[in-house]
Amino acid sequence: MISVENLKVEFSVKPLFADANFVINDKDRIALVGKNGAGKSTLLKILCGMEQPTAGTVAVPSDTTIGYLPQVMKLADHTTVREETRKAFSNHTEIQERLSRLNAQLAERTDYESESYMELVEKFTQEHERFQMMGADNYEAEMERTLIGLGFSRMDFDRPTSEFSGGWRMRIELAKLLLQKPDLLLLDEPTNHLDIESIQWLEQFLAQSAKAVVLVSHDRAFINHVTSRTLEISCGHIIDYKVKYDEYVKLRAERREQQLRAYENQQKEIADMKVFIERFRYQATKAVQVQQKIKQLEKIVPIEIDEVDRSAMHLKFPPCLRSGDYPIICDEVGKSYTHLVFEHVNFTLKRGEKVAFVGKNGEGKSTLVKCIMGEIPFDGTLKIGHNVQIGYFAQNQAQLLDESLTVFETIDRVAKGEVRLKINDILGAFMFGGEASEKKVKVLSGGERSRLAMIKLLLEPVNLLILDEPTNHLDMGSKDVLKEAIKAFDGTAIIVSHDREFLDGLVSKVYEFGGGRVKEHLGGIYDWLKEVPQTSNLTSQPLPASSTPSPATGGKGAGLYAERKEKQKKIRKAEKEVKECEEKISKLEARIREMDSLLCQPEHAADMELIMEYTSTKKVLDEENDRWLLLSEKLEETQRELM
Repeated sequence: MISVENLKVEFSVKPLFADANFVINDKDRIALVGKNGAGKSTLLKILCGMEQPTAGTVAVPSDTTIGYLPQVMKLADHTTVREETRKAFSNHTEIQERLSRLNAQLAERTDYESESYMELVEKFTQEHERFQMMGADNYEAEMERTLIGLGFSRMDFDRPTSEFSGGWRMRIELAKLLLQKPDLLLLDEPTNHLDIESIQWLEQFLAQSAKAVVLVSHDRAFINHVTSRTLEISCGHIIDYKVKYDEYVKLRAERREQQLRAYENQQKEIADMKVFIERFRYQATKAVQVQQKIKQLEKIVPIEIDEVDRSAMHLKFPPCLRSGDYPIICDEVGKSYTHLVFEHVNFTLKRGEKVAFVGKNGEGKSTLVKCIMGEIPFDGTLKIGHNVQIGYFAQNQAQLLDESLTVFETIDRVAKGEVRLKINDILGAFMFGGEASEKKVKVLSGGERSRLAMIKLLLEPVNLLILDEPTNHLDMGSKDVLKEAIKAFDGTAIIVSHDREFLDGLVSKVYEFGGGRVKEHLGGIYDWLKEVPQTSNLTSQPLPASSTPSPATGGKGAGLYAERKEKQKKIRKAEKEVKECEEKISKLEARIREMDSLLCQPEHAADMELIMEYTSTKKVLDEENDRWLLLSEKLEETQRELM
């Protein structure tokens, strides 16, 4: 579909990459990987035509459409969510307006037998058929389904976009991009502003509905679930691995071992040549051989070794005071603004526990963290235990750094003991290697400041860690270093994150935020994901057994149990109906795509039987989409009754 030949990009003396050759085929799912600054975002911009390479070509067929989601973009703030998302269907709107004008003209005419009237009828018929073939009748339902999948509620649809944070507005842009159904989707860190449920929905959408996809992401689980091919930018080259990310990691390690062996052999060869040249440089009988060795030495092309993977580096928090047995006790804690955020929050954290706060954005995870930190008032009682020393990481921590210092000086001031000898290694592990360590804090980007604040926190003696979205600006190697440090940490940790791979094996308890409540789930992140009912309707799971009252209590308890069991039964039935409806919609959409392809072929353009089937299938699809909306609303209502 898209062919890249001899691509070269250089911004300084050394090119980002050169002699890049690869092809993006229809239905390809490609992960674009490489260290920060390797040129991943630049390559995406070149593929979509926003930037031009220094040399080489990107051949894109004229009828191929490309959709690009950058990490940062200017967002509209003068429309509602629905109006902004509807812009994805601008072609539909234009045709609708033309049909309205043509219809108005037909209504005004009375010369039904005239040639011009018949031409007008023919024009209206053609436009109307084109409108139908574009899926005109069900695009509103498709739009709503996409917005709900990305975490919006129906109540959000008519709210102004200006009321939403930058992360939610990026979701609107992502929704618009997905609804346009381009031939190639280019996604730069699409999960940065998504919660776990929305990430899972996006994974399934890309797997089932998207055409070709090239994505940059530091979310290992997301990449593994979506992609089946890996393009790596390393040492100025682009290497194509026809495997999933996890398999690529193994192949890359093998490749680096081969490079190391070849490099060592080359270095030995160079050393032997230099010894020979120095030994016989001034002997006339060896002059010819010496000159040959000198020429051979000049022709040697140094073997490059892929960037060192620092994920094996170990980093430990410095020793600190032992805290009390219960660092945090929440008793009937609640918080409201103009609306209820949460209420009746009751839990006790034991010393040494590592727990995750999860749930959709806006459900109160960061709000409860601020309550624990004493930054905002709240209802109820929240006790901080004896000798608790809190290390807190949030995005605003980056704003508290001393701008007059360099990166190295910032860390040098907090490092103690033997850690001082490893400062450069630590900075390298968090993408501040080489000259970057001498940058002044005042010139760092927001992401770089966040990483620096994280390193600073890792070197401070604390016994309670509270990390609010700590992985947003870290690459995979840096996340591995951080994860290992937290696993080895003797104290207590609260981690607010949507990164499943980061949380896996790190936490032993999950607190789920939603609907004004905080529910405790024992086990790791994937245990929780298996338990919870998937409100995104992607999969149907039974309610967690821990939330089901036992019938053994008798009396009123048994009555409540029976009532709850009946409601669970209704939920399972509603989930089954939604799933069956989605499967039917998927089959109808597949058939329509087949007929679309056939009708584009000249030999089928006037096939009346095919056209009639197309029209009837579209009608059934529209009915099923309407039915899906009703069933989804019914399911949501039933789930709310159980909460």
